[in-house]
Order: sequence, then structure tokens, then C-alpha cells
Amino acid sequence: MVGLIRDILNTLSYDPPPTIEAQDGALTRLDKRLSGLTLGTGVARNVVRIRPRECSVWDGNPRNVPGLTAANCRSLIDSIAAEGGNRIPVLIRLTPPGSALPYELLVGSRRRFSIDWLNHNGRPELFLNALVVELSDEEAFRVADIENREREDISELDRARSYEAAVGRFYAGVQSRMAEALSLSNSQLSRLLSLAQMPVEVVDSFATRDELRVRHSEVLTPLLRRDPERSRIIKAAIAIGAEQQQLAARDERMIPAATVLARLRLAASPDIAGQEQAGSIVVEGTRVGRLKHLKSGGHTVELAIAPDANIDDLLAELRHALETARHVPLSSEAA
Repeated sequence: MVGLIRDILNTLSYDPPPTIEAQDGALTRLDKRLSGLTLGTGVARNVVRIRPRECSVWDGNPRNVPGLTAANCRSLIDSIAAEGGNRIPVLIRLTPPGSALPYELLVGSRRRFSIDWLNHNGRPELFLNALVVELSDEEAFRVADIENREREDISELDRARSYEAAVGRFYAGVQSRMAEALSLSNSQLSRLLSLAQMPVEVVDSFATRDELRVRHSEVLTPLLRRDPERSRIIKAAIAIGAEQQQLAARDERMIPAATVLARLRLAASPDIAGQEQAGSIVVEGTRVGRLKHLKSGGHTVELAIAPDANIDDLLAELRHALETARHVPLSSEAA
């Protein structure tokens, strides 16, 4: 069994291929390897049937376990209910003697949650199929990272925060060691760690934690390193966060990520504000177009759109520029 997991660690690339469609969504390649293990065959002698309450979730797991709900696990719950159990086993390991629970869950938080939910909602006969493995904490972290990198339902912020904790816990604080172990470049890892260090006020200014991305951190991090820019950003973020809460309470559309980013940038630097007032349209620090004032009172728009441009961000910035121009007339030089 140790050989199987070592093989998974050694052979699964960190650059995921096109996902494999399954009844309950997209399977990761780790899922595909584990789905071939059935009770009573080959290495599957290590597959056991347990109750979800028999295992705690390992604290090195990158997933935001408290954020799991019946709503965001609905497709998996329905699939497990239809199949009479989870066909892809979770990964668990034995806990030390004297522990409160016999097992520790390393991979499969959504499957554990789904079985537990079903147990409490009309399907008490279902057990959690689990593969018992022997892995060190560092190996468990890498296996969990392999799975979660290939999933779309784990936020970049959750992943970044798990990396921030792991670099000290498993790699003695040496980023280059961690980057090598995870097949990341040092710059990729640095960008993720910067995201993890975003102030809580900035995180809360976005509609959801899923909307805060590495690309936003790349714009804000240099500004947050300096005062008074940092203080201005924090103040603006608190105001935006309050607006978001009011919009959510009224069940109205919340402020999109691109607009949040633009407002935080504007708050940070008068130079950026001047650029915006001059009619420039800037997406994540790059000027992509400008507004021109018409004598009739309207505006024309010129845009240079890259093939890989984020259209949602571009449209949000365009809207912001138009709203600004209504209140701040464009100079003839800007036109």
C-alpha cells in the first residue's frame, strides 16, 4: 500500500490534463487511480468501511472544511445516494494510541461530509469507504495538494493559506525546498504566499473568498507594503466590505471583484486616481483603453483587448470608468 501511494506521488504531474467527466463531476487523476480499488481485491484489502464520525480531519488539509455545506456538495451527495456509497475511497491513516478517534482523514473531506450528511438525513446504512495508508505529514500534504490542485471547488485563498502553513511546518521555512517538492517555480509559490498574507479587511471586501485571486494580490501586494497606501487600502476595504454586507442582506448583486480591485487601487494612490480621471481604463495594473469626451456630451471608447483578457474584469472596469467620467469631466488632453 505504501508503494501505491509513493507511486501516485512520483507519477502524477502537477499540471492537470483535461478533466475526466464523471457522474458526480470531474474526476481528478488521483480519483481515477483510487476508483479502481474495490473491497476484497488486490491492494484494496486496506479499504475499510467506517462511520464519518470515526475520523477527524487532518489539520494539514488545504480545504476549508467548515465551508462545506449540503448546497455546495449537492451533486456529490446525490451521486453517493444513488450509488449506495462513495466509490472513490477517501484516504485515512491510523491515529496514535490514546487518540480520541481511531482514524485521521487525509484526502476526501467532501466525501466524508456527504456520507455524514446522508447518515443524518435518511440514509443511516451508508458507510464511508476509506483506504488506510501510511504517510508522513509532508507526504500527506503533497497527496492532498495533488488532488486539490485539480479541483475547481477549492479557492485560491484556501490553497494559498495551506501553503503558508506548510512552508514552516514541513519545509523549515525554506520556500525553495517547498517549491521543488511541489513542482512549482519559486515565483509561483511567492505569489501564492502573498495572497495568503492579504489583510482580512481586503479579503472581506470581496463578495466571496472564491473571488479573491492571485492576480488581485499581485496588484495589491506592492501597495500594501507601503504607508500611507496600506492605511488607505484598509480603510477603503472596510467601507467596501460594509457595502457588500448591505447588498447581501438585500439579496442584491454584490460588487464584482474587478470593481473592488479598482476601488482599492484608487484609494491607495492619488496618481492612479488621476489616471482614472483622465479617462484611462486599467485592468489589473495594465492600461487597456481610454474614454474620449464627445462635444455632444457622450463618450467614445477605445480598447485594446488581449486574446486572454478576462472579459468580466474588463467590463467591470469599463463600467467604473464610465461612472467616474459622469462625475469627473475628462480634460481635452485626455480626449
